[in-house]
Amino acid sequence: MKAALIFDFGGVFMKTTDHSPRHRWDDRLGLAHGSIEKVVHGSESWRAAQTGVITPDVYRADIAAQLGLAEDDMADLFRDYFSGDQLDQSLVEYTATLHKRGYQVALLSNDSVELAPKLSALGISHLFDPLIISAHIGVMKPDERAYRAVLDKIGRRPAEAIFIDDMPANIAGAEAIGIKGILYTNTAALEQDLEALLTRT
Repeated sequence: MKAALIFDFGGVFMKTTDHSPRHRWDDRLGLAHGSIEKVVHGSESWRAAQTGVITPDVYRADIAAQLGLAEDDMADLFRDYFSGDQLDQSLVEYTATLHKRGYQVALLSNDSVELAPKLSALGISHLFDPLIISAHIGVMKPDERAYRAVLDKIGRRPAEAIFIDDMPANIAGAEAIGIKGILYTNTAALEQDLEALLTRT
């Protein structure tokens, strides 16, 4: 039986290649560069949104309060915040070839419930079956329950799966329960590492 492949999304398929739009908001608010990112993706409310404890609307209201912005400003902030993100088309194409070769591909992402419609809008949701988002299951990587949620869904044992993520802690969490892990750095390296692993499994 071919191995099941479980991918992360942020930092793997979607990468922030230009931080300047975020830095312009730092400048606008008189903050040190990187401050906006710490609030948007480092606050307790973001963790709560990723575990489904609060809704995205409650999360955005909290971010507005932390930054002293009107809620009407949040659409502009988030538009600019994500404008420097870029989908890795080479990885999308490689994943499509893995499908054609008969590999099952799943996604396990720490994110809010808004990730699913985002993937649909990007035209890549069909690449992943199942699609497991932390906000839907109430736990985040590297909690072992997150990995087991995917394994249960695909009916596989840990040794039958390979997990790809850009965070060492998340790789360690997968490997702790017996899933083979590949730390993602770039698509070319991933292809080399994954193909070598697939020939041995």
